[in-house]
Amino acid sequence: MGTKRLSNFLEAADKYFEIGRRGSTFGTEAVGALTTFAAMSYILMVNPAILSSTGMDRGALVTVTALASLFGCAMMGLFAKMPIAQAPAMGTNTYFAVIICAGMGLTWEQALALTFYNGLVFLAISVSGVREKIIRAVPQCLQVGLQCGIGMFIAFFGLQHSGIVISNANTLVGIGDFDSPESMLTLVGFALMAVFVSRNFRGAIICVILALTAVSFFVTGSDGAPLAKLPESIVSVPHGISETFLKLDWSYPFENARTAIPAIFTLLILDLFDTIGTVVALGRQSGLMGSDMRMPNMGKTLISDSCATIAGALLGTSTTGSYVESSAGIEAGARTGLSAVLVGVLFALALFFTPIISAVPSFATAPALIMVGIMMMKGLKYLDASDMTQLLPAVFCMMMVAFSFSITYGFAFGMLSYVLLETFNGRGRRISPTAWIIFASMTAFVAIKI
Repeated sequence: MGTKRLSNFLEAADKYFEIGRRGSTFGTEAVGALTTFAAMSYILMVNPAILSSTGMDRGALVTVTALASLFGCAMMGLFAKMPIAQAPAMGTNTYFAVIICAGMGLTWEQALALTFYNGLVFLAISVSGVREKIIRAVPQCLQVGLQCGIGMFIAFFGLQHSGIVISNANTLVGIGDFDSPESMLTLVGFALMAVFVSRNFRGAIICVILALTAVSFFVTGSDGAPLAKLPESIVSVPHGISETFLKLDWSYPFENARTAIPAIFTLLILDLFDTIGTVVALGRQSGLMGSDMRMPNMGKTLISDSCATIAGALLGTSTTGSYVESSAGIEAGARTGLSAVLVGVLFALALFFTPIISAVPSFATAPALIMVGIMMMKGLKYLDASDMTQLLPAVFCMMMVAFSFSITYGFAFGMLSYVLLETFNGRGRRISPTAWIIFASMTAFVAIKI
């Protein structure tokens, strides 16, 4: 009886998530979820560290981060059925803490209100179909530029985490110390991962992360201490969220419109084009997005992203959005919303096992980030290198995403160069009205920043 019920459940899940139809399996989705979670679990520690500088309770923020991630992943998996994980977004959390709170002098309660209303506007744009039209207006050369730029961004992030690439006062970046255990283990891990990936072993990424973590408990660093400290305990009790839940200053944006509207507009632009860049890149990588920029449940994907921001603000965190680290799970074979749901479950479980999550050293995930970044460069084959009006915007977009650490700025400069080149080459009529609106928005965004 129990076996039959399990069989019926698996059959229903397969049908709902279209697992077999998308060429995946339950095991592959689970491996993809583990891989994605391993690549993005750092947010459980980093987001509270950034936002607590505003005066928010750090313990509550750990729980809020996990719950916002759980909601976002569940929404994306169950509603949109896409293998894209969500969590409080890096970049906007810094903008929240440094620019809005520290720079503009707003309290965190007021900043949460701005985030909430930004989410409402975002939802309205998504429901109306405007966001979907914007995505379809992105030319193919910029699709390639975004995908490869995000790949460079991820790979560079991994190189930094490993210590292979470090900051340099004279050249901005430079080669790190290859004698350091972190760098050596990263290179060994990357070599192993490269062999596994070349032999189509889909568990390569998560296996190498776990192996490097295990080894780091027994290898000492330059200070004589182990690279990773064995956790003193395994289970932890989650902190409550009463300090941040529904603590928004609801009336602030209405009473201070001149200050609030520009801040909400900036949040909207950051969120909108970060999402567009991420969805386009992940859609192309997974093979779910066609050349016509159509993808299964595109509208639901964008609505899920909007709802995650609203829920995150109510819980007490900055903008929640889609994570490019989902590319690690996609590379491991994830193709359905089941993997996103499982990532959300892992975030919930992590609340009870934070000592173990904290024990994973940052360099252990570095080979995965480097490998995923390289894999995302596959999009270059779609770029027509003989046409400078296509090559220049794509490469400019790519470089700006990687070197400015901003998907939004990369997209902005790529779009500006694309429209200008098309126009001055007598092909302005080929540019769609939506693309012209994007061009105007990006021009205003860059002008404001200048």
